[in-house]
Amino acid sequence: MGTAWIIASKDLKQRIRDKSALIVGIIAPLALAAIFSFVFNPIQDFQFSADYIVVDEDGGPAARLFVDQVLAGLASDESITVEELASRDEAQALVDIEFDPFAETDSADAAFIIPAGFSAAITSPNPARMEVFAGRGSDTASGVAVAVAEQFASQLQTARVATATAESFGLQGDRAEIGLRALRVPNLASVTDAQATSKILSGTTFYAAGLAIFFLFFTVQFGVNSLLEERHAGTLPRLLAAPIPKMAIIGGKAISAFVLGTVSMAVLVVATSLMFGAEWGNPVAVSLLILAGIVAAIGIMGIVGAFAKTAEQAAIFSSIIAVVLGFLGGTFFPVGQAGGIIAKLRFITPHAWFMQGLGDLAGGNLADVFPAVAALLIFGAVCGLLAYVGVRRGLSA
Repeated sequence: MGTAWIIASKDLKQRIRDKSALIVGIIAPLALAAIFSFVFNPIQDFQFSADYIVVDEDGGPAARLFVDQVLAGLASDESITVEELASRDEAQALVDIEFDPFAETDSADAAFIIPAGFSAAITSPNPARMEVFAGRGSDTASGVAVAVAEQFASQLQTARVATATAESFGLQGDRAEIGLRALRVPNLASVTDAQATSKILSGTTFYAAGLAIFFLFFTVQFGVNSLLEERHAGTLPRLLAAPIPKMAIIGGKAISAFVLGTVSMAVLVVATSLMFGAEWGNPVAVSLLILAGIVAAIGIMGIVGAFAKTAEQAAIFSSIIAVVLGFLGGTFFPVGQAGGIIAKLRFITPHAWFMQGLGDLAGGNLADVFPAVAALLIFGAVCGLLAYVGVRRGLSA
């Protein structure tokens, strides 16, 4: 075992001197994580907000129902404000203000104008009309305002049908009151927004984790492919001629790959957490995932190193395999959301299991990552055994 550590130490010193492992294992994924976070994460973490104005020129019960219940319900959300004004001109002036985030005068995203006679439309053959003035700030906020007005107009139409139905059946009572009762009846079905408590990674964490596991395969190949470099440099025959067990030579290369992968992943976890706010989750669970992922990466890259003829050939094959597995495993985009066969095929890659484990950990506990850890270890064991057989055969040739 001591000989294996000496061999590993020699390889690690070489990688430190030529800076290759530093660039591939830390600098490149960290730089790309920064770019992905700054470019894509504002979309992921978009927070809706809106400022609305309402002018009630009607003052009737239907208009007040819209103001006091519908708009008041919107204003219960801290991101939405609703202000009632008395003047149509004042409301329209605020809506027409050119959007400027640094302006001292506040603008409005939309204005609801409820004209006179709006409430009377419940019992009138003429349709009720509400005006919505869209502002220049947010198309989303103004679109929500139009949708709210249209929804209330639909409810108003239901109230008119109720009054007409009551009249056709000869029911006694005030028609306007019947319509208002129908207007106050809550919807039979409603949609509510609930926050997911698990299985979802934030945009920053997704890109940080995806790039980390993607570049891990490039990082460990330095240790795995060093046997071919030894052969090319003419130092491998010397190692084989020395009183060193072949297992120690293989173990030294595996140790150097494991150390490179561990340092790379540890630095990326800490750096992305401090610099970009990535939330990896339970440290123990993340450590298990990382260690299992390194084992899987060494096993897969070991097969390439075992059966390639030259170091250049191994580097090309390793790069192709790392890129294909990375894209299929969903390290750059969540392929699981695409559905179909791609969503199922992704689990033939260790990348997908690593990302799945982190997703299960979000809102979960330590036990939730065990299936992903087990899958990664199986990848490592099966591929590692094949790689060991190939390397042993190559050393004996």
